[in-house]
Amino acid sequence: MAEDGWWLLLGFGGQALFMGRFVIQWLASERRGRSVIPVSFWYLSILGALVLLAYAVHRRDPVFVAGQGLGVAIYLRNLHLVKVEQAQAGEASS
Repeated sequence: MAEDGWWLLLGFGGQALFMGRFVIQWLASERRGRSVIPVSFWYLSILGALVLLAYAVHRRDPVFVAGQGLGVAIYLRNLHLVKVEQAQAGEASS
């Protein structure tokens, strides 16, 4: 496979990871009967965004780089907030 083919495959892989987060969120919400965002949503968001960021850097697309770069920062912050909330809930129950 030519180099461009590998990059295209990587880009589609990143997009699949990124889309998978919505499937995870939808299934978790259906299971609970209300809208929820599971922690795995944030992990898939980070993973998908990092792969797409690599693809965007390779393509030298500043708009795509800016969007994915900011997204990674936001997803990391949300994951941090979830971890802090879980730690506080653990302290409250002990």
